[in-house]
Amino acid sequence: MTSSSHLSRRGLLAAAGITGVAGAAGLLGAAPAAAAPAPSAASATGRGSAALVVHNAAVFTGTGGRAAVQAVAVGRDGTILATGTNAALRRYAGRDTEVVDARGNTVMSGIHDGHVHPLGAGERSLSPSLEGAETTLAELQEILTGFLADTGGAGAEPDGWLVVEDWNPVGLLPTGTNPHHTMLDALPTRRPIALVGGDGHNLWANQRALDIAGITAATPDPVGGRVVKGADGRPTGVLKDDAQGLVRRHIPEPTRADLVAACAKVLELAAASGVTTMMDALVGRHELELYQALSAAGKLPQRIVPAIRLEAEQTKDPAGSLAYARGLRREFAGVRGLRFGMVKVFLDGVIEYPAQTAALLEPYLDGQGRPTGNRGELYTSAADYGRLSAAFNKAGWQMHAHGLGDRAVRTALDGYAYAKRVTGLRDARNAVAHLQLVDPADLRRFAQLGVTACMQLQWAAKDTWTMEALLPYIGPGRHRWMYPARSLEKAGARLSGGSDWPVDALQVWNQLRTAIDRQGAFGAGPLYRELEGLGREAVLRMHTSGTAWQLRQEELTGTVEPGRAADLVVLDRDVMRCPVADISGTGVRMTLVGGRVVHDADSASGRAASARVAGAASGPRPASYAAVHAGGRHHACKH
Repeated sequence: MTSSSHLSRRGLLAAAGITGVAGAAGLLGAAPAAAAPAPSAASATGRGSAALVVHNAAVFTGTGGRAAVQAVAVGRDGTILATGTNAALRRYAGRDTEVVDARGNTVMSGIHDGHVHPLGAGERSLSPSLEGAETTLAELQEILTGFLADTGGAGAEPDGWLVVEDWNPVGLLPTGTNPHHTMLDALPTRRPIALVGGDGHNLWANQRALDIAGITAATPDPVGGRVVKGADGRPTGVLKDDAQGLVRRHIPEPTRADLVAACAKVLELAAASGVTTMMDALVGRHELELYQALSAAGKLPQRIVPAIRLEAEQTKDPAGSLAYARGLRREFAGVRGLRFGMVKVFLDGVIEYPAQTAALLEPYLDGQGRPTGNRGELYTSAADYGRLSAAFNKAGWQMHAHGLGDRAVRTALDGYAYAKRVTGLRDARNAVAHLQLVDPADLRRFAQLGVTACMQLQWAAKDTWTMEALLPYIGPGRHRWMYPARSLEKAGARLSGGSDWPVDALQVWNQLRTAIDRQGAFGAGPLYRELEGLGREAVLRMHTSGTAWQLRQEELTGTVEPGRAADLVVLDRDVMRCPVADISGTGVRMTLVGGRVVHDADSASGRAASARVAGAASGPRPASYAAVHAGGRHHACKH
């Protein structure tokens, strides 16, 4: 047998019966292998060699077993043949078996991202980005002037749109400065301008863009959105949630070829981060057509569970919504790599000042401790959401709710409780995502209703978002229940993990580290670590088997045991033993999906992807720290 420090192309492709780099590219887009039964007695005793054996590893199996596992054998069908000691698995090594030395580092299930928008990351990459920077107005205007020059200059006048991604809606300095279209109108251009909020819930347009969209003082708020207006009753240029579509529909679309290329690049980035399964939490026809093109081009390395988005008005029509979702599933059922069965609904918005559209049980405060009349915005009622959930659950679909404020969380739980009573189903596996604020009275309901708590715990640190933009507006009593991961765990809830990329940067391993120490690499301090920090094993489980359970694929992936698909990562350290702070810098040496390499850090493409991952991990979380702009006013645009 051969031994190498990384998985070479030769042995893997020979095992697959394929030669040449072109064959490898084709493999990347192949449908992941289906779950296989546990090995037979013959295979368990060594009949036939493996395609791959990883040895000298600290294997995190995720099964709860306490026996040390040092090696994993991967079959030629893409499933795990066996796990055990180095000596025991030597029997699986044949002449053409690739043998990978893990050097004592972790081998584990690939990361399952239970709430992410990968195609959105690809689309955003085609536009200049503010990277969530906090700036003064003068600094912002200087950066935008540079973007105007970089995106066509005088040749783009007067009709070429300037669309800028990752605008920080709370990032104008001094803190509390509210955006207004006149600030953008002052730029030396007649072009329409749209700054897209990195939170996904806000858009800031200049007057030219408002005029093109026909937005005036008489424009009503659309369902699920708000046209922000000033004291004079005129639009300020800020559009919230579904009101963004009033402007977005006028922005020219990039070409399909450009989109596919950009999305393929970000999926490579995800593979280099160790992500093997993703639940795309915002999918319609546009996204499904992109997945179809990526799959056909052999550029879909992960397993994808698309969550079909329902608009606020659709929640009032369960039968029509079910027909809509079934129609999309029927149309795109043949796309290799996709598995349908999930629906996404926004129940509220975001909690931070000045947006404050997350739905709260008690009113927001005015920053001085006094209650206001604002409890945020609830986009659908518990009754409507319950009827919708019942219809979809009965038809075998799962629900995935954006529930950020405690009133939205309770609305989702009330809806799921109704659906459970009506359908009698005990294993619907509905979910609530984000859970930034949960009332303690609702903690036990997750376990009682079998609802997954899908959390993005990279946000659970002291920073601008959680402190300056939030604490004065909800008070310390509620603030203590921010991202209550351990409280949910103690109450018996099943936890799953997600990144919400590109709403936030894809920093997978810092995300896991922050779930443990509630501070992460860039936090100003821990956020209720003693109360809500999780243990390492719990964090690894929530981002592997926990999310696999959420997605109904726990019999296929999420643990390292015989019969499961070989969706594996080989890391550059032992994440169960290294100092907690060192988890943030974890590098992924290799990622496999269905036994096939989708990232090899020692290959040319893998080195490039790893470098991009390292670059993303080395910077602070966007929009959260003064350090984002402390290095100079051009930090955000890389000038």
